[in-house]
Amino acid sequence: MDIHNLEDFLDSLQVPASCQLNKPVYKKMFLDMGSLDATDKACLKDDVSKIRWLYTFKPGTINIPAYKDSDREYEEVAVLLVDLNSRARMKRIAGFIQRSIPYPLVLIFANNIEGQDLLCFSLSDKRVNQADKEKWVIEDTVFTDWISLKEQTDEEMAFLQSLSINNLSFKNFWEFYKSFTERVIAINCAEHSGSFTLGEAGKTEQVDRLGKLKELERLDVKKAELANNLKREKQMGRQIDLNTKIKQIKDQMFAIKGSL
Repeated sequence: MDIHNLEDFLDSLQVPASCQLNKPVYKKMFLDMGSLDATDKACLKDDVSKIRWLYTFKPGTINIPAYKDSDREYEEVAVLLVDLNSRARMKRIAGFIQRSIPYPLVLIFANNIEGQDLLCFSLSDKRVNQADKEKWVIEDTVFTDWISLKEQTDEEMAFLQSLSINNLSFKNFWEFYKSFTERVIAINCAEHSGSFTLGEAGKTEQVDRLGKLKELERLDVKKAELANNLKREKQMGRQIDLNTKIKQIKDQMFAIKGSL
């Protein structure tokens, strides 16, 4: 189905009625937990318009078994919709929401600009804190770029359509959650490769692609630092050296992009 706005997108997910919650999450809940610092509280007050708990996936609402091992307890997965007044501190908001709610969360951030719905998706792998079994450790967090539902690229359209619940793994809730993460990694790879492709099932390739994306970010920062140094450099020999290093980094980035 075509997706032009938030309602279209939510319909395209084809979430069973048994999993639909659609209840507000009040800001006071986060404040009462006492884990927010002053900046977090400012983000919550000024940048967040409202939060809705859209869906709860658990064995009682969908035919997916819980998953538990020594590191993870994925007994259910929740999807929250976070409407933002401002996108500037979105990653910080994702951080304190993920810390505050002890479930695997799929966060959908929404921002409406002049009647145009924009979405960003964020997921965080969580494992049990071995020193305190009541707490979680947040590991890799992934974000998409902002996607306009009014004007999607072919890759963004493929990504959104791939999120339909029936396309995800029902093996267990850990695999179910990884299915979401795999798609976020794939759309981020598509920015470099030009095509949205899902890897073979299994964590190894997913970790490999994520590692390559992180390396691209690191190299891009290094390239920018060298370029700034080049602008200030007056000595010809040093300029040649910096240009050589920038060229080497560009070659590395080109090779990584070609392997995505």
